Amino acid sequence: MGKNSMNTTPPSVTPAPNTLSFSLLVAVVVGSILGGGIYDLPQNMASKAGAGANLIGWTITGIGMLMLARTYQILALRKPELDNGVYAYAQALSGEYVGFNSAWGYWVSAWVGNVGYLVAAFGALGYFFPAFGDGNSPFAILGASIALWVVHMLVLRGIHGAAILNGVVTLAKVIPLVLFIVLVAAAFQPDVFKLNFWGSVELGSLFDQVRSTMLITVWVFIGIEGASVYSARARRREDIGRATVLGFLICLLLMMAVSVLSLGIYTQPELARLKTPSMAGVLERVIGTWGAVVVYVGLLLSVGGGFLAWTLLAAESLFTPAQGGVMPRWLTRQNAKGVPANAMWLTNGMVQIFLIVTLFSKASYLALISLSTAMILVPYLLSAAYSLLLVWRSEGVSMAFRRSDFPVTVLATGYCLWLLYAAGLKYLLLGSLLYAPGAAFYLLAKKQRAEQPFSRFEWGGLALLLLLAAVAVYLLSTNKLGL
Repeated sequence: MGKNSMNTTPPSVTPAPNTLSFSLLVAVVVGSILGGGIYDLPQNMASKAGAGANLIGWTITGIGMLMLARTYQILALRKPELDNGVYAYAQALSGEYVGFNSAWGYWVSAWVGNVGYLVAAFGALGYFFPAFGDGNSPFAILGASIALWVVHMLVLRGIHGAAILNGVVTLAKVIPLVLFIVLVAAAFQPDVFKLNFWGSVELGSLFDQVRSTMLITVWVFIGIEGASVYSARARRREDIGRATVLGFLICLLLMMAVSVLSLGIYTQPELARLKTPSMAGVLERVIGTWGAVVVYVGLLLSVGGGFLAWTLLAAESLFTPAQGGVMPRWLTRQNAKGVPANAMWLTNGMVQIFLIVTLFSKASYLALISLSTAMILVPYLLSAAYSLLLVWRSEGVSMAFRRSDFPVTVLATGYCLWLLYAAGLKYLLLGSLLYAPGAAFYLLAKKQRAEQPFSRFEWGGLALLLLLAAVAVYLLSTNKLGL
């Protein structure tokens, strides 16, 4: 019989080598958050809101995501024995199948996002080499495939070495962002910034503008949980929460500065019309053509580092659950360097398949990128809900008690619920199509362990998931639901 009762703690697993220092954990967080999204923030934000709503949206999102970052810090201190929080916290909250689905959704989101990183990288190279086009031409897919397997072989040589390289790349990609902020701040024009401060009539009400900006800013913060996913490899457990909060604050300051300062160079309508990546257009106005070159180089570094960080996170999100018995046993195999090799092969194999798909179906690929963002909100909500339960029950008080823990966890849980509501029914249905196939992996894992797969509660969850998937298939087939 499997442990399927409510609030069960994942079984103990063989610990991974504790080799990641505080600075490397910070680099994992920053590296996984700062991808290509920040380079198009000026246009994305300006297309939805004026400067006033922009500032309000960043403030609300900043507070909400800070509460989520603090939640992972609280969990790391109150439940230091739980590894790979995205999986373990969900399992401790609602049982093994819920924990599995949290890990599965996170993994799917990670490798789909990596397809996006590779396409974005070769799209940026298209600025210098037109044969790469927008990143999905045959030459670009060939180049992306080569890059994929070079990184794959690099990571197989050791997690610690890959994490050090990620730290170096993360530092390198922050430099162009800081340079952009300094140069744009020096050229900032207050009169341009104040012009139509609250947005035009076409943008809608202030509430609509703020809501739109918040939906944009959420996806650029995906990766905030990076240190928690790698908790089993942390040199000191207390570093996990500290790295999460510090990494978030670094990214928040960079993103706010890039987005807001750009509104002092171009007016909101002008900024909204800039082509991707819009940071290039902003810096080009400030210092000329080589400003665009600096941004494109920074974009290449950023998506390269993001791809490396998410390659590490994707493999780990399969490996730890497999050790806990909710993923097939063959995913637990490590090579001589302690790298989860089979998890790496499966992850990058899926990336390769979808790189090929982008040659033929760009529209559905872009829809999957949006869907991957919505999918990761479920693991976030489960983590926040578990932290709220711990604080309510006063569990782990002897290890970490703060009066602020309760309001922090309430705000984080409420924020995640609002984000799921904002994502809408469309992504709930489409998400079920990606969650449902995972049941086959879960059933295989349980069969290997000769355990009963589902409790009564979990049978109900599976039935609901399959029903939603069936509804999604029907609506897609009748063109009533679109990708």
